[in-house]
Amino acid sequence: MNNRIFRRSCAACIALAFTVLTPLAQAADQAKVLRLSTSTAETSYDNAFASDESSQTITERINEPMLEYHYLARPAKLVPRTLEALPAISDNGATFLCKVQKGVFFADDVAFQDKPRELTAADYAYSLKRLLDPAVKSPWLFLVEGKIIGGDEARAAAAKTGKFDYDTPMPGLEVVDRCTLRIRLKAPDYNFAYLLAMPATGASAREAVERYGLDYGSSPVGTGAYQLLRSEYKRASKTVLVKNPNYRKRVWDWASDAAEDQAMVKAMRGKAVPSIDRIEVYPIEEGQASWLAFLSGQHDYLPILPASVSNVAKSEGKLKPEYAQQGIRLFPRMKPNVWYTMFNMNDPITGGYTREKIALRRAISLGYPLDEQIRVVFQGDGLAGKGIVPPGVVGHDDKRPRAHVYDPALAKALLDRFGYKDRDGDGYREMPDGSPLIIPYVARTSGIERQLAELWKKSMDAIGIRLAIETMKTPDMRKAARQGQGKMTREGWNADYPDAENFFQMLISATAQPGGENYARFQFKDMDERYEKIHAMPGSPARLQLINQMEDIVKFYAPWIAPWHDVQYYLEQPWVMGYKQHPIGHDAWEFMDIDTAKLPKR
Repeated sequence: MNNRIFRRSCAACIALAFTVLTPLAQAADQAKVLRLSTSTAETSYDNAFASDESSQTITERINEPMLEYHYLARPAKLVPRTLEALPAISDNGATFLCKVQKGVFFADDVAFQDKPRELTAADYAYSLKRLLDPAVKSPWLFLVEGKIIGGDEARAAAAKTGKFDYDTPMPGLEVVDRCTLRIRLKAPDYNFAYLLAMPATGASAREAVERYGLDYGSSPVGTGAYQLLRSEYKRASKTVLVKNPNYRKRVWDWASDAAEDQAMVKAMRGKAVPSIDRIEVYPIEEGQASWLAFLSGQHDYLPILPASVSNVAKSEGKLKPEYAQQGIRLFPRMKPNVWYTMFNMNDPITGGYTREKIALRRAISLGYPLDEQIRVVFQGDGLAGKGIVPPGVVGHDDKRPRAHVYDPALAKALLDRFGYKDRDGDGYREMPDGSPLIIPYVARTSGIERQLAELWKKSMDAIGIRLAIETMKTPDMRKAARQGQGKMTREGWNADYPDAENFFQMLISATAQPGGENYARFQFKDMDERYEKIHAMPGSPARLQLINQMEDIVKFYAPWIAPWHDVQYYLEQPWVMGYKQHPIGHDAWEFMDIDTAKLPKR
């Protein structure tokens, strides 16, 4: 976007930005309040159900997993969070013994009848069982399904009776004593420890879940550094977190050998965790509005620099001088991610595994100018993928050729060969049987999504395919996709843990069930078999070979096309302290601080 267009659009965006934000005048007390925006509204603050990055970031501040990532270590390294130490692993990776710290308490809540409630091993057993409960409809079922001994049987019994039995002991989740949980898996899983650091496996108290029922997603109760301020929570508009008074005594004590971390370590060491009293989060879908909110000082950091203003804020990867002079800081966002365009494999037009349906999806890929998308729409901040596994993740093979090729002439030839021809001379092709070929494409409601939809429409017009553009908000789009009603659209995934398995999980039959994250509903025996093999293998050339075969399956059958990796940046104001974005973990606001002396006078 050029500056002239940007200036014209500012007037419209600034009204939005300033109507959703807390006025600066209200913060005259210089309290330690962290304000930021997210690009999407929350799905839920029930950590067993929350699936988008912003919701997970918040739920992890409330419901703590057993483990977390070392804040400064690169590459990523797991460390204990509520455990005394890392799990003791035995049986070649099939048994995990977890010792919960004593003295970790949930936030006060009426669910506990005004009594202190200590975290126990049973809370983690209960929380893992919730992922298996059909009534919860957790999109994270795939993390535990088929893995924990007795888990599948308990889920099957619940499906028959209509109620999950949380009280009957499960062999794979043995509560040895008040503080000890033994997790037994059906087979070795070299990545299972990573799952114990994910928000979905965070501890929820059974009393609280049962008290709030379906409202637990707006009334979460946990042991984390923050708790949801329910009196100010406005769904899809404003979320406020405040310090949890019951949070255990903790100080900032992270260490690093990296030169770039030393100033942070010196400034933060010994500070109370958390130091910030209040977090305010505002969903702002339009990138220009979130940029203006940050630029005006209304927000303290911008987790992702919107692509729509990328060339306004930076040049050649550096912050422009006019912003650097204000003390604003720009950093690369090192999150392994993949973006792609997906099809619903159950769709009668674009789905299916027959030769002509595969040819249609591959022709659509050949007809789409991915490089133009990256260069024009995303201002050059992107990298065409060699497959779906991004750089920085175990299983990425830099020797692979790029997955996407732009060749509209070949796209037309492929369509002709398989009977997709313009029979009535209107410039658009019909199906091989002569019926209309009209493909719905779902775009989100932001400006950049409108640009993408226009590029898709233009490129498909050029090869004779008619797209019908629809718009939906992200939570609604994903809700439909989880129920198998997804349509052709742009989707993405950030690594939950640094292994290729985490990306292929969205393309196996186990996750193609109602509520599952396999939005494409891709089900293919060869993919499933290879996934099961890599799941049980340590890193090796043989494992990489299987991963490359899985990449080939995705490329050939094309449930996802045109994969690319977003090159992102984040910005922070000069008064923000202690923030370093983690490549895998979510933003840990408890490790940040605000230098009130540097705040602008309000």
